[in-house]
Amino acid sequence: QVQLVESGGRLVQAGESLRLSCAASGRTFSSYAMGWFRQAPGKEREFVASISGTGSSTFYADSVKGRFTISRDNAKNTVYVQMNSLKPEDTAVYYCAARSGFAYTSPREYLYWGQGTQVTVSS
Repeated sequence: QVQLVESGGRLVQAGESLRLSCAASGRTFSSYAMGWFRQAPGKEREFVASISGTGSSTFYADSVKGRFTISRDNAKNTVYVQMNSLKPEDTAVYYCAARSGFAYTSPREYLYWGQGTQVTVSS
């Protein structure tokens, strides 16, 4: 039983940085793996990053590796993604998601989803 709310999306210029937050409700946040996914117009939803319940394991899509960092603060029931060196191709609606167990990379493995936050990177 998890409710998720993303925030932080906005218009930025290429090369700039942005941090997205996802606030979760519930009493067992640390038992959930969390993921960030994104969807651009006309494209399928794709994996961005995921993190285990304890924060000990992280995974990244090749397209964002070295630029994005996922983290979580279980005391605040919040997961973050720090996005540096943003590119126009990063433009998308970004969603956070939660599941019990392993931090899988497929969106089909996640049961709980936020409503998304728009990130637009201009050239």
